[in-house]
Amino acid sequence: MLSDALTGIPPSDSRGWDSLHVMGMRLLDIPRQDLVARVVRDARRGARTLIVNANAHCMVLAQKNPWLPQLFERADIAFCDGAGVQLASLFLCGRIPHRTTPPEWIGDVLAQLGTAGSIFWLGGTQEAVAAAARMYNQKYGSPIAGIQHGFFDATKGSEDSEAVIEAIIAAKPTFLLVNMGMPRQERWLWDNWDRLPDTIAITAGALVDHAAGTVRRPPRWVANLGVEWLVRLVREPRRLWKRYLLGLPVFGLHVLRWKGREFFSGRAKRG
Repeated sequence: MLSDALTGIPPSDSRGWDSLHVMGMRLLDIPRQDLVARVVRDARRGARTLIVNANAHCMVLAQKNPWLPQLFERADIAFCDGAGVQLASLFLCGRIPHRTTPPEWIGDVLAQLGTAGSIFWLGGTQEAVAAAARMYNQKYGSPIAGIQHGFFDATKGSEDSEAVIEAIIAAKPTFLLVNMGMPRQERWLWDNWDRLPDTIAITAGALVDHAAGTVRRPPRWVANLGVEWLVRLVREPRRLWKRYLLGLPVFGLHVLRWKGREFFSGRAKRG
């Protein structure tokens, strides 16, 4: 049953972009330039927009968290963020969706909006979130609507979470960048989206660290080769070894399970 937190969210406005269902997750096959244009338009209109993204880690989490596929189903924009998801889509659906990440396109959005695109930064350490806000203010002119580190009790209804919600309501930001990692950032939006003001909420993961300059992104060609995960693992082995060395094989097993389900379902229908 759909959570009360998402009651009243209108169905996704796909604007002609193809919608793919990969391992139970709805994704829009949306080119990066179209994503930028849509977000700029929504920002100028003061629209209420929920934007989420999926990589292999997210796909694995979705297999045991039924609220996560529902969040993607109801999001206004849900896009592919990883070569693993592209390969799974090719194997399961025969299609390779466009792939991008928030750090690759958010700058293009903010550059067009300038001072009209205020940001509430949520997540990361206090030092990183403050540095990220300053950096984007200097680089794009984006007003700082608010900053909040991610080390608070994000449980629904907790005193900490309620205080964060009140701060966002008071700030009325154009953008809410949620940088708390998967699935914590998605869960927080699932629980609280209906209580937030009209804003463009984006699950942004490590964007706060990229913006602050504490983590450097590899070149685009590395991501195009599908080995960005290896670069990240080498840079942050303690934090990421479980996700990649254990998580990627698990992801592969889930892909095969979905293929087997499709195969046997097809045989049953033919029989």
